[in-house]
Amino acid sequence: MIEVYIDGASAGNPGPSGAGIFINNNGVIERHSIPLGIMENHEAEYHALIKALEICVANNYQVVSFRTDSQAINQAIEKGYAKKKYAILLEQALKLSAKLELFFMKWIPSLENKSADVLARRAIRLNQNEESHEQDC
Repeated sequence: MIEVYIDGASAGNPGPSGAGIFINNNGVIERHSIPLGIMENHEAEYHALIKALEICVANNYQVVSFRTDSQAINQAIEKGYAKKKYAILLEQALKLSAKLELFFMKWIPSLENKSADVLARRAIRLNQNEESHEQDC
């Protein structure tokens, strides 16, 4: 089973945001830091989930166990429901998860999600670097 740890983070709410994705594919480690632009923290969490699912689908991973420290994301997946503002993002995530043979989601404490958190914070910095580079041009 492939373990996927996800985290979304924002420097401000809204602010520059990033997704951190840490994948343990039977001992083969993948790390992804994905700048997301300006958004709220909860949006960044959903985008981290969606990006991670896209990676799993693209790599033809079939049996995956996701871990998140976001209770909102975990509950939305469990219930298949999110507030109107996030319903479209949840719908995208559910459609992607349906492409997998087995998909599990588990809430974990933040201390157990440090790898994804570090990657998400790196993505924020990458996002900020891209903005400052665009301003320099």
